[in-house]
Amino acid sequence: MIEKIDISGNGYKVEEPFRKYVEKRLGKLDKYLPRRNKKDVVCKVVVSEIGKGKNDKYEISAAMDVTGGKVLAARDECTNVFAGVDLVEAKLTGQIRRYKLEVQPHRQRKSLKNLFIRRK
Repeated sequence: MIEKIDISGNGYKVEEPFRKYVEKRLGKLDKYLPRRNKKDVVCKVVVSEIGKGKNDKYEISAAMDVTGGKVLAARDECTNVFAGVDLVEAKLTGQIRRYKLEVQPHRQRKSLKNLFIRRK
């Protein structure tokens, strides 16, 4: 679980149910991170209200600072803030998987091949 999640609102009052929902959804993203990078992850979430009045729109942007100075960021506009968090979570999941492939080298399959070859 990501321990450091900062949630703020720009023209939007962040209430406790929304805060818990964000911590639940974005907090579980650490399971996709490499093991050595799970400790120092900081996630910042900003909710901005774009349209006031009849057509309320919210912009949810999230940035994750991972070790190595890399920042994974996602942003989405939606009429429902809870649905926007789900969309941002999906975008961050894809970015984390690409980051993990970049950081961790692939294992070579030569070692398994050598197990099944008969030597004379």
